[in-house]
Amino acid sequence: MTRTELLAFMRSHRNAVQASVSPRGAVQAAVVGIAVTDAFEIVFDSLQTTRKARNLADNPHVAFVLGGWTPGDERTVQYEGMVDRPQGAELEVLKAVYYATFPDGRGRTAWPGHIYLRARPTWMRYTDFNKSPVETFELDKDQMNALE
Repeated sequence: MTRTELLAFMRSHRNAVQASVSPRGAVQAAVVGIAVTDAFEIVFDSLQTTRKARNLADNPHVAFVLGGWTPGDERTVQYEGMVDRPQGAELEVLKAVYYATFPDGRGRTAWPGHIYLRARPTWMRYTDFNKSPVETFELDKDQMNALE
C-alpha cells in the first residue's frame, strides 16, 4: 500500500472510535468526527468539559480505530498517538483541514469551551480482511514518514 492509498482510506472515514484513559486508569471511548492531514495527523473537535478532553489533558496518549463499519468492506486502521492542542497559525492550518471535511464545524466554534485536538501518530496497523490471505502491516512513526 502506498502513502496515497493509506491516506485515501483514512480520509474515506469521517468518524472513528477514539479511546483515552482517565486519571484513575479507566478506559473511555467515543465516536468522534475526524479529518486527516498529509502527515497522518487526526484532527477532531470537542468541548473542554467532555471526558475525552479532560482525559487527554492529563494523559495525551490516544488510540483510534477507523473503518470496519461498512458491510462488505472489512478494512481497518488501528492508530496510536499523542494529542496536543495547537494554537495560533498552526491551529488555523489544522482548522482548514477539519473544515474541508466538516464545513458545518465553523458553527461549533461559538460553543462555550469548544476546542480542537490533534493526534500525531506513533504507530498504525492497517488490516484488510477482504483479502485472502489477510493483508496486514504495521508502521511506526519513521516508517510512516518513509512511506511513498
